[in-house]
Amino acid sequence: MKKHVIVNYFVILQSEKAQKKMGRIMAIDYGRKRTGLAVTDELQLIATGLATVETHRLMSYLDDYVKREDVERFVVGEAKHLDNTPSESSHYIEPFVVELGKRYPAIPIDRIDERFTSKLAFQSMIDGGLSRKQRQNKGLIDTVSAVLMLQNYMQKLEFEKNRKIQP
Repeated sequence: MKKHVIVNYFVILQSEKAQKKMGRIMAIDYGRKRTGLAVTDELQLIATGLATVETHRLMSYLDDYVKREDVERFVVGEAKHLDNTPSESSHYIEPFVVELGKRYPAIPIDRIDERFTSKLAFQSMIDGGLSRKQRQNKGLIDTVSAVLMLQNYMQKLEFEKNRKIQP
């Protein structure tokens, strides 16, 4: 039996099995000053901006969040140049990923290419009709970047799932 779930004006058909609540997936757009966070809903259908946190307060924020919500997986941006080599940002992202893994050993960490997410976030803010003043909010750009990373990750999972189904 299938149920109809209305999400953002789209109707999504789900099997009974898919309606089970799962843990959330959290995307982390790690930065030196600020970190953008996004999470999925419990059915892992929708990516939503969660917050922008000052990076020096990130771990305590994550501790509080993980106590309240079931986080199934972290997705952390992987900073690369166009030629696929690590960018300068990777020098401070990699130690964070190691610390995150030690702090939450039961929660897997996946990496996703974060190239162009800030530019795409800024463009989506323009397309969304935000004023110039609103678009200057760097914290909002970080959160929107995390949402874009999470959407890309979810699309990648869906693509891989569909590829396995087809002969």
